[in-house]
Amino acid sequence: MTTAQPLDVQPTPLALLLLGREADPRSERGVECPGDLPSPSDPDLVARARAAKEKLGDKVFVLGHHYQRDEVIQFADVTGDSFKLARDAAARPEAEYIVFCGVHFMAESADILTTDDQAVVLPDLAAGCSMADMATAEQVAECWDVLTDAGIADQVVPVSYMNSSADIKAFTGRHGGTICTSSNAKRALEWAFEQGEKILFLPDQHLGRNTAVRDMGMTLDDCVVYNPHKPNGGLTAEQLRNAKMILWRGHCSVHGRFSVESVEDVRARIPGVNVLVHPECKHEVVAAADHVGSTEYIIKALEAAPRGSKWAIGTELNLVRRLANRFADEDKEIVFLDKTVCFCSTMNRIDLPHLVWTLESLAVGKLVNRIEVDPETEKYAKLALERMLALP
Repeated sequence: MTTAQPLDVQPTPLALLLLGREADPRSERGVECPGDLPSPSDPDLVARARAAKEKLGDKVFVLGHHYQRDEVIQFADVTGDSFKLARDAAARPEAEYIVFCGVHFMAESADILTTDDQAVVLPDLAAGCSMADMATAEQVAECWDVLTDAGIADQVVPVSYMNSSADIKAFTGRHGGTICTSSNAKRALEWAFEQGEKILFLPDQHLGRNTAVRDMGMTLDDCVVYNPHKPNGGLTAEQLRNAKMILWRGHCSVHGRFSVESVEDVRARIPGVNVLVHPECKHEVVAAADHVGSTEYIIKALEAAPRGSKWAIGTELNLVRRLANRFADEDKEIVFLDKTVCFCSTMNRIDLPHLVWTLESLAVGKLVNRIEVDPETEKYAKLALERMLALP
């Protein structure tokens, strides 16, 4: 039996932001907590969280995304990716409060799928998603106008990644499209191509490109990137007419950090290592990896891996650390693909003080940080989600 080895990562100058201790007002919805947070040094935080959760009993259901800190995950009733957690919330109609330890778009999805009698709570309103923020409703509406002017809007079916705002999901529903996850993106694209000739893929260009090229046999020339910050997306009408995949210029700030050099370096350092990355990584990184799959795929692959195998994982660091500790007793060597810290900055904003503040507030009947999607947006976003659920 071996003990878990510390992962070889070094903080970057952005470490405070990445660890959730600073703010980026350009991409986050808020940075202030409407109340007095307990001190992170309070030795009673764990006991306080446990007591408040026990007092609430079945009235509260705590969801923990895989990328959350261990100090938060220990209080989650269920863990999983964003869509699994939203469905788990919908399956617990008796819970008055859904505390979503994730980010803003995930809480929106949970609100869409749960009943009006349930309140979805996000412990820190600053827990947004840089990828989701890269596509606004106004920008996407302007893009549709560009497609209309190019004479192709009636041929285009929007497919939006789960990692998008409720507004973008609603746009997708209104225009006959569907939502996808990193697990079912291929099925979603196959369905969309049965409905139309082209796809507008929002907001992660890498998942769209990797699915189209790696999984469906298209070429890179079949894909163009629409940049919302350039006139007409930086594309000519001819380029739009010739494309099969119109990819939104968005990306995950975590998965976008990984490089081919990271892959080459880890292969040189660890002979025989298996490189396993998330499909939100750049196309060249995915092409250089041995295995590619969603967060759930990564977890299952490591569960099934033989004893003594070696793995370099290209996804969020909290999850990689947790998996390295979990499988240390099976002599599985699990390392982080990059040498620099790669936390999800906004996901890390939800820490134990925020969770304690949330649970204690709810325990005394004070509803805080409720996430609500307006009825009109909810109607069309739910339609797009239901199309995904109906995929074969």
